[in-house]
Amino acid sequence: MTRRVAGGVGVSPTRHRALLSAVVALIVGLSAAIYVTVGADSGSSRGTALAKGNSPRNQAAPVSTGTWVGTWSASPGAAEPGTEVEGMAGRSVRNVVHTSVGGTSARVTLSNLYGQSPLTITHASLAVASGSDTAQALTDTMRRLTFGGDTTVVIPPGGQVLSDAVRVAVPADADVLVTTYSPTPSGPVTYHRHARQTSYVAQGDRTEDATGTAYTEKVGVWRYLTALDVLSKDADGTVVVLGDSLTDGITSTSGANRRWTDGLVRRLRAAQAAGEDVPRYGVANQGISGNRILTGGLGRPADNPSGLDRFGRDVLDRTNVKVVIIVLGINDILRDPQLADPDRVVGGLRTMVGQAHARGLKVIGATLMPFGGHPGYTDARESVRQQINSRIRSGEVFDAVVDFDKALRDPYNPRKLRPEYDSGDHLHMSDRGYERMAETVDLKSLKGSAPARL
Repeated sequence: MTRRVAGGVGVSPTRHRALLSAVVALIVGLSAAIYVTVGADSGSSRGTALAKGNSPRNQAAPVSTGTWVGTWSASPGAAEPGTEVEGMAGRSVRNVVHTSVGGTSARVTLSNLYGQSPLTITHASLAVASGSDTAQALTDTMRRLTFGGDTTVVIPPGGQVLSDAVRVAVPADADVLVTTYSPTPSGPVTYHRHARQTSYVAQGDRTEDATGTAYTEKVGVWRYLTALDVLSKDADGTVVVLGDSLTDGITSTSGANRRWTDGLVRRLRAAQAAGEDVPRYGVANQGISGNRILTGGLGRPADNPSGLDRFGRDVLDRTNVKVVIIVLGINDILRDPQLADPDRVVGGLRTMVGQAHARGLKVIGATLMPFGGHPGYTDARESVRQQINSRIRSGEVFDAVVDFDKALRDPYNPRKLRPEYDSGDHLHMSDRGYERMAETVDLKSLKGSAPARL
């Protein structure tokens, strides 16, 4: 006796039970594979879509040992002026970013946070640059990026997307090229204004052009790209630095990686090479020039959102974050049309620390550096700075303190920066000043987690 199923094929009860057992076994096997793949993310709060296909230019990263960490990042800071109607339609955008740690696979985050229309990316790629200050790629590292297995992705207004992982050897201390192409108008472009790094634009779809010869337009901004993660055997997590122009490195030498966070990376690498007991972290720079703790800019979403507003997005949502360094507050003093309230500024810092502690993250805070001689300087504002620094040093705000004020002030005039650290505007650092900031951080203070709160 047989049973009829859809399509009219006869199946005996014994054969039916065998087929059912095979289906159940297949489902169990697939579930286990999915579990293992997700587990390999190791600390990321965002899911990774699995790439499809095995073509040389679309090498999906296999399950592997290692930890997903942030090797580079930049906060989306505003809508780019002049891109409201067309965006970057019909052009290839090649962002150049510099890695803090290396890995065996990579993935990127693209953002349409400030877009008012959907952003359609039909082609994207990742490659290791052939050198510094170039749009040329090492040919054998060129990888086509996919999103949920597809080369095309549509990012809604206000949204972001994480690419599938691709298998590629990404060195530490190297430039990586991330290129996107959109054939249709979409704007305005979500960008990071002060990159201190030259990126490139080409007409047409030149996404996988390794020669770089078509990339004749140079720009000093990062567009769409907000993060680069690597699957690393050399790092265990990410340290995220939340800051303003002092962290953005606005007066550092462009293209030379002289921000203070770059100096921190070099110190960590050197200490590890020397066998010192320091954390193995990638560094994510989340500085936005002009950023404040309490107040954001205009617009929806706000240009240059406040530290409080962006803390979840730019800190807690970073890949495998272990510790946070906060270098904010000077713009709250300088840009307040009245006089900043020290209690409110410290209260904002404490709020961010509380959010980090709820995730088990240690928070290191920096004292506010002097700005005597700057056009915004007044004795009243100096008093506010001193009050905030006093409370930071007392230990009532952060788990640990890096005293940038003490390290960079002029010993003969503590209201001003030491001349060799001053860029000339009496607020921002010279390259030597940024290096001094990096030298001031106690690397061992990056170890550990948030203290227990009873």
